[in-house]
Amino acid sequence: MEDTLTDSTYLILLALLKPQHGYAIMKQVNVLTNGQVDIGPASMYTILKKLQKNEYITLEDSNERKKTYLITEKGYDILQKDIERRKLLYQAGNRLLAEKREI
Repeated sequence: MEDTLTDSTYLILLALLKPQHGYAIMKQVNVLTNGQVDIGPASMYTILKKLQKNEYITLEDSNERKKTYLITEKGYDILQKDIERRKLLYQAGNRLLAEKREI
């Protein structure tokens, strides 16, 4: 599935629902996951480049010290599809665990 997002990509796109620069994205991912996920700078910038190439995000503003990114309409659509996919996975897991408990 070409449009399936990795967990890191998913979290970065969520963080970019509002314009943010790199350090703020890393902090937002940490906040979104209650401190469970840290994305390092090397991984994050690799993902940001890939997201830009796929036109899921755009460089909103740039100065010599900070680049500010924002999700595009295409990125938003992919994010919504991935949220629905993740809901199905969650529901399947919940259902199977419930069935297991009944045995």
